[in-house]
Amino acid sequence: MAYPPRRHTSATEKAEALFKAATTKPADAKPKANVIPQGKEQVSIRIDHDVLAYFQDEGAGWQDRINSALRKAAKLD
Repeated sequence: MAYPPRRHTSATEKAEALFKAATTKPADAKPKANVIPQGKEQVSIRIDHDVLAYFQDEGAGWQDRINSALRKAAKLD
């Protein structure tokens, strides 16, 4: 036998119940898989002057060109 929901006897209990209902995070049906987010991460690396100059000689976008070269070397493309 199911019992009816408990009635709140005071305004404080009613407010607390409403707050709890509004702030409780629902449980996920399935756990999320470990997904590597796509994006960029700022790092600091040491690069030889001539290598850096090679990529910077073509102007803006040199960081993207270095990233592309690294992806190609790592066989990620």
